[in-house]
Amino acid sequence: MTTPSSDANAMSVTSTPAYDPSLHPEIYREVRRRRVLAWLIDVMIILALVLVFAVVVFFLGLLTLGLGWSLFAILGPAVAILYAGATSGGKGGTLGMRAMGLRLRMAYGGVPDFWLGCAHAILFWVSSTILPILSLVPPLIDRRKRMLHDMVRGMVMVDERAG
Repeated sequence: MTTPSSDANAMSVTSTPAYDPSLHPEIYREVRRRRVLAWLIDVMIILALVLVFAVVVFFLGLLTLGLGWSLFAILGPAVAILYAGATSGGKGGTLGMRAMGLRLRMAYGGVPDFWLGCAHAILFWVSSTILPILSLVPPLIDRRKRMLHDMVRGMVMVDERAG
């Protein structure tokens, strides 16, 4: 967050990061553990949604004489990305995150929109697939306990109950 200088003649702006761990350490307590549990909840929800949409795609394939079945190739990733965008964007967290009392925020304090939620999910899956160790090391050393994809997107995961 930026706050104007108290001097009326000065044109400088003082920058204070939102969710500063040195000012508010309580908003980062237990974030790693609850984030893993939130991910497990989200995986279960996504699997249930994929099953529902798989039935829809199956019947769509019957109606299109097999052409609709090509959607099975993108079904899982499409459902996961749309789920993350719809639940993270504007709401500040997926259903799993909210169930665990976590909120996804931009580092400056704002709430991500639908497209940032989608981008966050894509970066998570790419970084976890291509660089799994590199993706999991930053939360162990970062004061804000951010994963690699959080750092790239400029986001933080905070405890809503502490703030």
